[in-house]
Amino acid sequence: MLKSRIAPTPSGFLHPGNGLSFLMTWVKTREANGQLLLRIDDLDKQRYRQEYVEDIFRTLDWLGIDYDEGPRSVEDFEKNWSQHHRLDTYIKAVDELKENRLLFACECSRKQRREDAIANGHRQYSGRCMEKNIPLHTPNVALRITLPESDLKLTMQLEKRNEQRPFSSIDNFVVNQKNGLPAYQIASLLDDTLYQINYIVRGEDLRPSSWYQLALAHLLNIESFRQTTFWHHPLLNDDDGIKLSKSKGAGSLKDWRENGQSPKKMIQLAAKFMGKDEKIDNIKDLTG
Repeated sequence: MLKSRIAPTPSGFLHPGNGLSFLMTWVKTREANGQLLLRIDDLDKQRYRQEYVEDIFRTLDWLGIDYDEGPRSVEDFEKNWSQHHRLDTYIKAVDELKENRLLFACECSRKQRREDAIANGHRQYSGRCMEKNIPLHTPNVALRITLPESDLKLTMQLEKRNEQRPFSSIDNFVVNQKNGLPAYQIASLLDDTLYQINYIVRGEDLRPSSWYQLALAHLLNIESFRQTTFWHHPLLNDDDGIKLSKSKGAGSLKDWRENGQSPKKMIQLAAKFMGKDEKIDNIKDLTG
């Protein structure tokens, strides 16, 4: 059975790009008679607000999206579903990578990483800390993956084809943050494994995350995740072609709701992105 998830981060009010992704995930799941999980990614406690979690529930209700598993209220989420209840699982996986000498400590600032990217002509981390041998237990350092030299090719299963990338081409991504908490990549991988997710809908901007998590799944011997099917959908852009997101100042769906707007526009956008009749204005008609 297909099982997918909606996985918002409660670090701000949801924006139209979130709504589009949620709707398309819901359509793919319901068309396959699958199961849908609501997973709220709250590792970032500094930006966490209860009002942002409440906004998730209100947005899903406004869009008409139902789900089969997951929290039903802010209280239920904090008591039973928060990622902080699963920290020990994440930390155990980080420790396994440490024991296998697959991590190195990185003290680079965001500015240094930006300078590296410019100097190297790409966005990947340059690896300037790999040879420094900074002790892994040093305070205020990030732990990055150091991938073994290998001729292995990673395979990503897509809906209609597969893609491959050399293991050696994967960036040295962060596994443990400078604040000591496990990073998104390992938490997301382990949560998807725990909840037996086998179909992941993501924006095209998160394609690198899919490769990172497939690499982690290989290193941690998580075969089930390596069989996951991915769909990386196009991003929702503004009139200037800029991705609509919280970081880019996109208007929130909370504003839409409070201004009395119906979800019709979001539903029609989802129909357009999925090659369906753009005149559809009812969520149930999206699965036709």
